[in-house]
Amino acid sequence: MRSSVLSLPSAGDEYSATPPLDRAVASALPTRLRPADLLRLTDEGAEDVLAGRYDHLLPADGLWPTEQRWATRLIADDEVDVWLISWTPGKSTELHDHAGSLGALTVLSGALSEFRWNGTELRERTLAAGDQASFPIGWVHDVVRAADATAGPLDPTLSVHAYSPPLTAMSYYEVTGHGTLRRTQTVLTDQPEGDL
Repeated sequence: MRSSVLSLPSAGDEYSATPPLDRAVASALPTRLRPADLLRLTDEGAEDVLAGRYDHLLPADGLWPTEQRWATRLIADDEVDVWLISWTPGKSTELHDHAGSLGALTVLSGALSEFRWNGTELRERTLAAGDQASFPIGWVHDVVRAADATAGPLDPTLSVHAYSPPLTAMSYYEVTGHGTLRRTQTVLTDQPEGDL
């Protein structure tokens, strides 16, 4: 296994979003997997969840948590982690990145709102069931279950996420009054999309 050094800015540093990776830069990434590979893995994971292949990992009582996000690891190796996440109303991840990991997700049911930093402002998009998204290194976003008048509190909003290399750290940010991002903290974690 190749080892790589992750250099993070210090707390309080301002951050500007990096442009999408081109092929020349992609060869220097800390993983051989590309965003398209991660999208395929999340899509396959979503199909496997729907087919019942991971029923043994779902909540034993069949009830999805309603107060906090819930997650279970579907696949784990030295190259990638794949997670199933259940989202609850009003619980956001806060603005964060995935440190030295590329990421991708597929929405299985319900919908997610993503607020992504584009270098000057937060841009919102809604990802509905079947939608996918990938995030290169440097992607800063906040994710929350989308408001949906037809979904009740027990209707799960589910998504499958993949990180390569496996997630080891996340940095959190705030938008300054000058229209920039300021890193507020970095945490070591192997939990997806914020503290669960």
